[in-house]
Amino acid sequence: MPRPPDPAKRRDLLDQVREYMIRNGLADLSLRPLARALGTSDRMLLYYFGTKERMVAEALALDERRPLLRARSLFDAVDAPRGPVWLRGVMEEVWRRYSDPDLRAALPLYLEIMITGLLRPDRYGPVLRDTLTEWKGLFASVFREMGLPEARARTEAVLLVDASFGLVVGPLADGDWDAADAAFRVLLDRLEPGWRAA
Repeated sequence: MPRPPDPAKRRDLLDQVREYMIRNGLADLSLRPLARALGTSDRMLLYYFGTKERMVAEALALDERRPLLRARSLFDAVDAPRGPVWLRGVMEEVWRRYSDPDLRAALPLYLEIMITGLLRPDRYGPVLRDTLTEWKGLFASVFREMGLPEARARTEAVLLVDASFGLVVGPLADGDWDAADAAFRVLLDRLEPGWRAA
């Protein structure tokens, strides 16, 4: 009977895979060069993860720098009433954390995987959809707690998430994080009044 994979070794490999992808991107990711860089074999990577796509997805899922994980930690850490002022503060803190060099270094990889998912849905199709769905679900639940009706809560969540996502993508292309920061604050100025319950 074959021995089950070692969980500690598997996690260590995932951490190394994530760092390799941040440095080298996804477009030319191939198991043999990756395995050589990690001091293992492509056969061993398949033993631990089954497929390259599953390995990539799991490596990203464990990334503690993911913006969604950081947002959840902010939501869970605050006991204050969840109102418009509180939500704005959370969003400003999430946005501020984008200045973290580690997170910004990883953002092009996330964008690459999302775009690859659109072009090759058979490989990474769910990544973009699942990421945006998770964000929107998180914020829709907050808007419901704030007293907004279901349909409006969903609409406000879509507007907040999709607009913020666009403001992250822009400076990845042109490098102008100052302009994106100013635009993000104007976005909040315009959205916050709509977060008040009818």
